[in-house]
Amino acid sequence: MGVNVSVVAIDAGNSKTDVALVGEDGTVLATARGGGFQPPAIGVEAAIDVLAGVLERAVAELPAPPVLSGHVSACLANADLPVEEAELAAALGTRGWGSSVEVRNDTFAILRAGVDEPRGVAVVCGAGINCVGMTPDGRTARFPAIGRISGDWGGGSGLAEEALWFAARAEDGRGEASELARALPRHFGLDSMYGLIEALHRGAIPLGRRHELTPVLFATAEAGDPVAAALVKRQAHEVVAMASVALDRLDLLEEEVPVLLGGSVLAARHPQLNDRIAALLAARAPKAEVRVVSEPPVLGAALLGLDRTGAGPEAHRRLRARYA
Repeated sequence: MGVNVSVVAIDAGNSKTDVALVGEDGTVLATARGGGFQPPAIGVEAAIDVLAGVLERAVAELPAPPVLSGHVSACLANADLPVEEAELAAALGTRGWGSSVEVRNDTFAILRAGVDEPRGVAVVCGAGINCVGMTPDGRTARFPAIGRISGDWGGGSGLAEEALWFAARAEDGRGEASELARALPRHFGLDSMYGLIEALHRGAIPLGRRHELTPVLFATAEAGDPVAAALVKRQAHEVVAMASVALDRLDLLEEEVPVLLGGSVLAARHPQLNDRIAALLAARAPKAEVRVVSEPPVLGAALLGLDRTGAGPEAHRRLRARYA
């Protein structure tokens, strides 16, 4: 007799994928972790093959072969637009992992993980920045969140780029003096922005290491540098702008509602950033409750799956207790 899997929950970011197999009573039957989901880099089918490998490892933990006739709840990075979600859902549907498939952007997993019901707004500030909102009646608010062409500003990568821009101009005289001109190259053992620019341009320092400069920016701001502090202040305003618009679209600006903060930049709990976000949002949405999400996103994907299957409150409580 096989093991009945009610929900195949997938949370797949750029760097890692988590899978949880969940029974109809909310019991977590098996879990596994693997590589990231990057269809823009390797193609859709190859990216789904990565998910398949993680699913296979989860299935191997079961005491008997699974009956995969339930629902696939996949919250995926790079599913930024509804058309992309539909395309990925169709591609996943051909794999036979469940009788139904729903794909959402991975920001929805962070939101659902942090709330007891599908109601609230989440802003994620990691490598990039994104915001989504949802209500129990199925309404959602979201942004394309694909970079500057969709009006986005900030996130770890964006902040690092801005810090480099201001530091370069501070050193060569085109811009305001800033400690960033010394702090950024010092992080890599260099003595000038010119040296750092050359190292980045010629590949001595891989471009992928630029994200290391974001904590340097925050430390420089904390030490009192006005240029660095202005960048942190702008990031706070961007987070609040996204959250406020999402709340307004869902008619929640005047309601008691959670606003969840996630992603590496916000999870670091920099006081200059997070405290300012809380103060700015209080002026726009005075009843909103701001907090950093600590629950794993795969929990959110699984809860969205249970929502879809119509599981009762006890199943939701059992599932949430597993990740407490």
